[in-house]
Amino acid sequence: MSETVTVTTQLLQAPLPTIVEQLGVAIARAQFALDTNSVQLAKQLAETRVAVGDEEYSLLALGFVPSFYAFTEATVEARLSFSMTETTEFNFEAGVQVGVNVGFVMAAASVSVGYARKFSVSSEGQSSLAARLVSLPPPEGLLELMRAHYPTT
Repeated sequence: MSETVTVTTQLLQAPLPTIVEQLGVAIARAQFALDTNSVQLAKQLAETRVAVGDEEYSLLALGFVPSFYAFTEATVEARLSFSMTETTEFNFEAGVQVGVNVGFVMAAASVSVGYARKFSVSSEGQSSLAARLVSLPPPEGLLELMRAHYPTT
């Protein structure tokens, strides 16, 4: 099998399913971390008391709410371009010279043979990963529970 076919086969066996799986798992972990952070912030807002006049209120009761974020899309893009050439060159040259000089005949023959096989491979790769986050309002159920647990006064 030629080198060109071998290289082409190896390039086409890229682990695309593994890349997509790892992206999904990474997004799930990142989403969990974002949600955990927002819940912790909600607790801090509920526990932080501020005096307004003669009464104390939690920041949550005053309307401060944590931001929640969600991934709306993720894109993996991979581009690979490659070119391969395989050339074989064979050349053959033959020559004969005959000379006559006062009763003598002189003959000479020359043979030149050449063989060359050349391989050239060049490749270029580029990849990118993009994810979009959007801010969402806190879940209403969470806010209701937090307000019930941490009253306004």
